[in-house]
Amino acid sequence: MILELADFAIHPGQNAAFEEAITRGVRTVIAHAKGFEGFKVNRCIENPQRYILQIFWTTLEDHTVGFRESPAFTEWRAIVGPYFASAPVVQHFDLVDKSDALRG
Repeated sequence: MILELADFAIHPGQNAAFEEAITRGVRTVIAHAKGFEGFKVNRCIENPQRYILQIFWTTLEDHTVGFRESPAFTEWRAIVGPYFASAPVVQHFDLVDKSDALRG
């Protein structure tokens, strides 16, 4: 399994609208992509305009080719893109280890 981490900075005062948009975008667009296995969205406590989106993919190519090169990516960006204060930083990670008690 691959973890995609997307780090977003949004325009001030747009939190509620962005949170609705990102959740809607993942659930209605990304969740239907091949290899999608789940997601989490977290808001930064110290900087409330910063969000981290975690998406779990079966393979790296499910994200980088299957989703990013599909019309669904354009649909996704149309939903969340207007809130971005700057371009998101997106990176991918392989799991090395985890605790058995990991929740949420």
